[in-house]
Amino acid sequence: QVQLVESGGGLVQPGESLRLSCVASGGIFSRYNMGWYRQAPGKQREWNATVTGGDSTYYADSVKGRFTISRDNTKNTVYLQMSSLKPEDTAVYYCRQTRDGYAYWGQGTQVTVSS
Repeated sequence: QVQLVESGGGLVQPGESLRLSCVASGGIFSRYNMGWYRQAPGKQREWNATVTGGDSTYYADSVKGRFTISRDNTKNTVYLQMSSLKPEDTAVYYCRQTRDGYAYWGQGTQVTVSS
């Protein structure tokens, strides 16, 4: 059974930083690609970043240079370090695991960037 639990969201001011965490259970974590997505009110869910099982990283242009994805296979955890946050980064952030052609999602964590 796959379970993904995100944490670390909250209210921050523009320009501040925040780190999200996603703990995964089930399977062999190190094998799977992990990603972060977000969904703002009234918008479609959009991809932000991916870290592969081989530790390669990929970013959407909208977050490149500000967000960093990383993983700790000893803790079955993927992180999203977000810096220089902008009001347009406000969204629910979701963790996704891709396993054997299937995608599994966490419940999401709210990030609000506002002064």
